[in-house]
Amino acid sequence: MHLDGHDSPALAAEVDRLLARRTRDIRLKGEIKNRFRARVWPQTAKIIRSWMTWVALLDVLTLALNMLMLPRSVAHSMLLPGAIIPPVAVAVVFAWRKPQAAWLQGTSLIAGMFLILLSVALVGVSAGGEFYERQLNVMLFVAITAIIIFGIPLAWTVAIAGLALGLYLVFQLQNPAIGLGSAVAATLFFASGIFATVAARRIMTILAQKTFLFELRDRRRVAELAKANQRLETLARTDPLTGIANRRWMTETLGRIWGSDKRCLDGAAMLMCDIDHFKKLNDHLGHSEGDRCLVEVARIIQENVRRDHDLLARYGGEEFLVLLPGVTEEEATSVAERIRKSIEAAAIPNPGSRVRRVTLSIGVAVQSADQAISPEQLQRHADAALYLAKQAGRNQVQLHTPESTRNQTIRVGR
Repeated sequence: MHLDGHDSPALAAEVDRLLARRTRDIRLKGEIKNRFRARVWPQTAKIIRSWMTWVALLDVLTLALNMLMLPRSVAHSMLLPGAIIPPVAVAVVFAWRKPQAAWLQGTSLIAGMFLILLSVALVGVSAGGEFYERQLNVMLFVAITAIIIFGIPLAWTVAIAGLALGLYLVFQLQNPAIGLGSAVAATLFFASGIFATVAARRIMTILAQKTFLFELRDRRRVAELAKANQRLETLARTDPLTGIANRRWMTETLGRIWGSDKRCLDGAAMLMCDIDHFKKLNDHLGHSEGDRCLVEVARIIQENVRRDHDLLARYGGEEFLVLLPGVTEEEATSVAERIRKSIEAAAIPNPGSRVRRVTLSIGVAVQSADQAISPEQLQRHADAALYLAKQAGRNQVQLHTPESTRNQTIRVGR
């Protein structure tokens, strides 16, 4: 689970607040604490399962060696308490196979550690003699290794440490070889070492939590930066007035569609649209009305093309370029005529025009799938057809043909 651009501002603020604290004062709570646990659980569970497996194997191996090397009576006395470890270790491994409730896994681990430490101690108590003291020391060593490598909550670590010292003190008080003072002194001596280990484990955990917080913050910042870059990229390819694509986006898109062989696989038509007498509109009504006209014309053109197929861009001041992939000459001119009629029907005022309203001249150029001409050439053809439409009286559609003298007038509007 990660912090990204979709997380709440409160969560992001909490991350920043924690990082502003001193390292030793970091305390994870709520959602961030749950996320940290989810992040470290797989590694922690793997370490615990591996540790339990090795403890069980070493216990079995030790019991086998004791049977071979020690007197039979001593070895037999060790066998029953030593046999506690393998099933306990297997039970803990089973409990840590997959994530469960924190209290359940904490209880299973602490109970399992208690039984393992008790087993190690009872082996020495049962054997007696030199094994008594030695096994108690081994028990503390087992506890310390667990404290060091288990990346678990501090409360669980303290519980394991407390159980280990408690067992050590109880069995040392019953040790016939030493007195009360020696038992307490030995417990205090080992307690200092264990608590130092717990403190070191706490520092390691806090550093891991701080690293996690840094990661959360960095992920959020990267997500925010990516969004900002995406917005900038969108702005760089969008006409700010009309909201449609701009010339840069259209030029890049045409390059991708045509590819290196300068061939549009499905064929395409290009419509170059120009608002008639636009300068006069600005002169009579002002630039604000000119801007409103551009927005309205862009909207009308967009309504008359296929949104999921055709491409539209504002290509110049009052020029719009439309790309119609996979259409014939007849289909292209039909779309162009539909656009022209829709602009005329909108009756946008233009006092500078003879017809007193905004009209559109459109040049159409078509490339078949078997033609290998560049998008720049196709655009020049559309420009040439647009020029003829202007020359012929405006408010009309002209189709470019191979012969410059053969341009079909679709309709002349007056």
